[in-house]
Amino acid sequence: MQRQTDHPITIEPNPKRVRVLFDGRVVADTTRALTLREASLPAVQYIPREDADMSLLERTAHKSHCPYKNDAAYYSIRAGGRAAENAVWTYEDPYPAVAAIKGHLAFYPDRVDCIEELPRR
Repeated sequence: MQRQTDHPITIEPNPKRVRVLFDGRVVADTTRALTLREASLPAVQYIPREDADMSLLERTAHKSHCPYKNDAAYYSIRAGGRAAENAVWTYEDPYPAVAAIKGHLAFYPDRVDCIEELPRR
């Protein structure tokens, strides 16, 4: 694993409600999202699996490796006759420095209809 000082990563609870929509359906809806900021990359919302509709997700064989987070597994979204291949990733065994994202899902913004950040009710 690379040292975190040369590639800063922060993880903070998102105070807002986060919803992910695909084909007019709510794929995820949570008030427990974690916002991960990594170096100069755009912030990513990590959503607990319990707050996602896992019946719309299909595990794929695709994998990738991040030297800062570890191995990622992927899911495709299938809803209403539409599909978004490898639109969701998860770190099932993240490195200790980012252990908070274990059990969470992240969505590619360009593969879903939208990722909304809304005021909490």
